[in-house]
Amino acid sequence: MSATSTPAPSEPASTESAGAAPQPPAGPRIIRQLPPQLVNQIAAGEVIERPASVVKELLENSIDAGASRVELAIAGGGVEMIRISDDGCGMTAEQLPLAVTSHATSKLPEDDSLFHVGTLGFRGEALASIASVSQMTIRSRAEGSQSGSQIDIRGGVIESPGPCGCPVGTTIEVRNLFFNTPVRRKFLKTPQTERGHIVEAFTRLALANPKVHFVLRNGDKEMFDLLPTPRWADRIEAFFGAEIAESLILIESDDAQVKIFGFACDPSVNRGNNRMQYLFLNGRHIRDRALQHALGEAYRGLLMVGRHPVCFLRMTMPPEMIDVNVHPAKLEVRFTDSGRVYSRLLQTLRQRFLSTDMTHRVGSTPAPEPMTGDALRSRGESVMGMPAREVDEQRQSVIEWARTGQESSASNGPTVASSSSSVNRIDGSPIHSSPIKTPSANTMPTGFGGVPDFQPFPNGASSPVSPSAGSQSGGPLASQAVVPGDIAPWDLEPEPVSDSGTSVGAESSGSVIGTSPSPSVCYLGFQVHNRYLVTQDEKGMVVIDQHALHERVLYERVCKKVLGENASLEAQRLLVPEPVSLTPSERAAALDVKDTLARIGLEIEEFGGETILIQSYPAIMPSKDPAEMLRTILESVMGAGRDPNPKDLLNHLLSTVACKAAVKAGDPLSPEEITSLLEQKDLYQDTHHCPHGRPTALFFSRDELDRMFGRLGPRGRATS
Repeated sequence: MSATSTPAPSEPASTESAGAAPQPPAGPRIIRQLPPQLVNQIAAGEVIERPASVVKELLENSIDAGASRVELAIAGGGVEMIRISDDGCGMTAEQLPLAVTSHATSKLPEDDSLFHVGTLGFRGEALASIASVSQMTIRSRAEGSQSGSQIDIRGGVIESPGPCGCPVGTTIEVRNLFFNTPVRRKFLKTPQTERGHIVEAFTRLALANPKVHFVLRNGDKEMFDLLPTPRWADRIEAFFGAEIAESLILIESDDAQVKIFGFACDPSVNRGNNRMQYLFLNGRHIRDRALQHALGEAYRGLLMVGRHPVCFLRMTMPPEMIDVNVHPAKLEVRFTDSGRVYSRLLQTLRQRFLSTDMTHRVGSTPAPEPMTGDALRSRGESVMGMPAREVDEQRQSVIEWARTGQESSASNGPTVASSSSSVNRIDGSPIHSSPIKTPSANTMPTGFGGVPDFQPFPNGASSPVSPSAGSQSGGPLASQAVVPGDIAPWDLEPEPVSDSGTSVGAESSGSVIGTSPSPSVCYLGFQVHNRYLVTQDEKGMVVIDQHALHERVLYERVCKKVLGENASLEAQRLLVPEPVSLTPSERAAALDVKDTLARIGLEIEEFGGETILIQSYPAIMPSKDPAEMLRTILESVMGAGRDPNPKDLLNHLLSTVACKAAVKAGDPLSPEEITSLLEQKDLYQDTHHCPHGRPTALFFSRDELDRMFGRLGPRGRATS
């Protein structure tokens, strides 16, 4: 008996050692009043999550105190030391003990003030919570006082204040954060990680208050010294650099109550998360899912899936319209009319985007201003040691000869440099050189392998050779087709092309230039590699993705018909309905959106079991398999959520239909199709991006092309 009973007492002990929860004591539980120090530590667990939380609360106190300069210094990731100094209103010696008492604040002068808060802080628990888990020292001097005061708090124990010398304002120093709560300190990250969170908190407050001078020091290193500025874009550039600053789009809206001001970045500048979305409400940084959703809707069709916009927006509205007392850290707010705020932000962004050219541009650095002729002549002599005027005359003479074949009037005789001009040595003595004869037509070598005779184009105009012009006997370059200078090469009638892809003229002469057919050419542009269209405007060259542009054009057309006119797409009835076997979830999803599918021309009926009958399909997609089309659309339907918005779902389905019906990369286009597609580019909005967010075109400005080809001199002068 004794042998069998000995293991019994050891079982509970082994269970407790394994980490089982302790059993509550038997009998009634006793309710007790918690001591103030423990209350503050519990509050610190809600408000003070990490050193960055301390920085946020103290910086907000400095802003509420009316400071024009705030200096933040940290050490050891904020765990060892956090010091914040400001030149605000300060505090008197009598107010210092009250400032570190729980639920004591100067920001709610009346009880009703809670319902129209105009400051960043209002609860009066931040200083008490921080002081309960750290070693805090406060030095402060109010304006008009002869001296300052100092008070020390060690783990929530308040010492008596004493006099000290300090300027007007307040300095709060926090050391050894969480020294008396080792469990909280154990969960902190590395000093580098904690420093990153502090910089983020500093960034939010500095962005919200551009007229305040902010300084951040990490140890002995100064990280930021942000002078006050009236231009918010300057403060943004100081944090995020030129890439963000150059892509900012100004956003402004004011309807008497809801005022929106700020910047949204061009869609080409985006991120993989929403951390670069800075929203400020009455000077307070907030995170609101509804407003972030409005941002996503405004950028719909401008960004690819999984990418998020970058924005910096400040909203101002009466305090009575918002409730900021819904989150421990005041990051979330509640609106009395959230629908109005949502629609105002969405409408403002969309209207601004519609009036902005968002074509993706290659090279964002502006070209330097070219030097004028007077500026060039003011430089005196050229690098050749000759007067700049003579160098310009000789250069113009050569250019005139190259264009017309005739010597310019500026040249006296058949020489480029006249015999009367001379070149000086370095020591200044003249060098009399023999005249340089201009090349003549009868001195140029001809024939196969040589340089052909120079034949200037009529009227002095230079025109390229027609793409379909073949070679004649005597060599590929011996004779070329000459076209008038006022006719573009794509305005010429193309030569007949044989089955082998070469022109008839080339075959008859026995010379084959290449095995590939010539690209399709129209008066607006031409096709490259059966996937890109190259055209131009008055400012540069544009390379267009034919699939992305056609997809956007089709999308706008079907949206105008289905969403604008509240009609349905034309449907092609099937002579024999096509059965499609689906999974139970796919079948349920298809029947739930049956009416929506009918609006895009895809009519379905229940057949029995898990089978669906397709009665019709969109007429604009005659070559697509109806069953495959239905499964593709159902994937989008099921991915939209359990209860998708009908309008959003229809919008998504229309983008899918447009993508499937558009021309693909590799599809050759005729000149007429190229012309039609390029002409429709200017008929619709947002043709700079396809419905899925990919850019439809890349723009190369003339200055950027000159820079790429090295045609810009050291002072930005475009050479000929």
